[in-house]
Amino acid sequence: MDSSLIIDKTIKYVQQSFQNAEGGHDWWHTHRVYVNAKKIADSEIDIDFEIVLLAALLHDIADSKFHNGDEEIGPETARKFLASEGFDNQKLEHVVSIIKNISFKGGNSKRTFNSKELDIVQDADRLDAIGAIGIARVFNFGGFKGNEIYNPEIKPNLEMTKEEYKKGRQPSINHFYEKLLLLKDLMNTKTGRQMAQERHEFMLKYLEQFYREVVE
Repeated sequence: MDSSLIIDKTIKYVQQSFQNAEGGHDWWHTHRVYVNAKKIADSEIDIDFEIVLLAALLHDIADSKFHNGDEEIGPETARKFLASEGFDNQKLEHVVSIIKNISFKGGNSKRTFNSKELDIVQDADRLDAIGAIGIARVFNFGGFKGNEIYNPEIKPNLEMTKEEYKKGRQPSINHFYEKLLLLKDLMNTKTGRQMAQERHEFMLKYLEQFYREVVE
């Protein structure tokens, strides 16, 4: 199948699937990850660009957060879609493996698969979790879940298990310490690290202002 054709079909499929999605995990989140992935991929060598773009587009197609914690539904949804389009089976399995391994899932979670394409898509997804966009998404999702914005009596938990991370109802501000501020040092690619630096610094400035207003 022509690469541009499967990309176009996947874009339309994802857009349709996300018509009623939560604002932090909607089509525009996927679009930003797609754009970030292309930027990073342009600076890498010996990669399969098609796999990068398809994985970026399908990485959140059925996020476990919105499916009772089911981590299989996303990869299987992507697999069924690509198979229905007659996509090459070996490449299909690579895309599915990326989707299975892309998420943060708490600081103690380990990959079970590695590839340059995963490195790129994971960095692209993590970039959208930090900076100004990341801040907006944290509070949007916190509101969606009914979480507190801030509670000084509930401290961040930096030693969460995977299950604790998935079930957490922590105040939104705690998520900066439990995930967002950790991501800069978890970037896989040189370009990803460069892009993350400015966003990381912006979050630190935001937190300074946040706490200044809390105590005024």
